[in-house]
Amino acid sequence: MLLDHVRETFFMHHQVIDPMDVTTTAPELFFSRTLAHLCAPLFVLLTGLSAFLYGEKHQGKTDVAAFLLKRGLFLIALEFTLVSFAWTFQFPPTIIYLQVIWAIGLSMVALSLMVFLPRWALVLIGVVIIAGHNLLDTVHFGVESAMHVPWAILHDRGWIEASDNLRLRTSYPLLPWIGIIALGYAAGPWFSSSYDAAKRRANLWKCGAGALLGFVVLRLINGYGEKPWSVG
Repeated sequence: MLLDHVRETFFMHHQVIDPMDVTTTAPELFFSRTLAHLCAPLFVLLTGLSAFLYGEKHQGKTDVAAFLLKRGLFLIALEFTLVSFAWTFQFPPTIIYLQVIWAIGLSMVALSLMVFLPRWALVLIGVVIIAGHNLLDTVHFGVESAMHVPWAILHDRGWIEASDNLRLRTSYPLLPWIGIIALGYAAGPWFSSSYDAAKRRANLWKCGAGALLGFVVLRLINGYGEKPWSVG
C-alpha cells in the first residue's frame, strides 16, 4: 500500500490509466498494485477482530456497541475534515472523497448493531455479502431517484451533489465492508487466550488459502465479480 501511495503522489509524471490493466501496465506495477488490494480489506477485518478482543475485557456487548458507535462516528468526522484536507489542501472543500477511513467508520457503526447477533449469523451475513454483492452491480439509480444517495453510499460508487459548491465521491461503497467486518468479529474467538494456538494457525491457513484460491478461480472463470479481463 505504501508503494502504491508513493506512486500516486511522487510519480505524477508517469501516469497510467489503470494499474490493473495488463495491456498498459508494467509487470512490477501490476503486482504491487494487486498486493495493495489486500490492505484495505485486512484493515477492516482487523477492526472487527479488535472489537471482539475489546469486548473480552469489558462488560457485555452493550459496551462494545457503544465503543464501536462512538469510534465509528469519530472516523467519519475525521474523513470529512482532517483527512479530506490532507488530500486536497482546500478549505472549504469543493470535493470530498469518501475513502477507507469513511468505510471503516461506517462499518464500525454497522457492527455496533450486529454484535448482538449470534456468531453463526455474523458468518452467514459476512459470506453472503462478500460472495454475493457483485450480483447487484447492474442495479443503478439516476440522480433524480430517491435511492441515488443511499445506493451510492451502499454499493454504487459515484458522485453525490451535497450542494451547489460541494460534491462527495463515494470511493469506498459500504456494503462489502460490512461483510468483512462481520467476519472479523466472528473470527474473534480464534484469538481468545483460551483457544489452542495450533488450531488457530490451521484455521487461518485454511481460510486464507481458500479465499486466495477462490479469488484465482473467479478470475479464471472471468464471468463474475470484477470487470472481465482479456488477453492483450
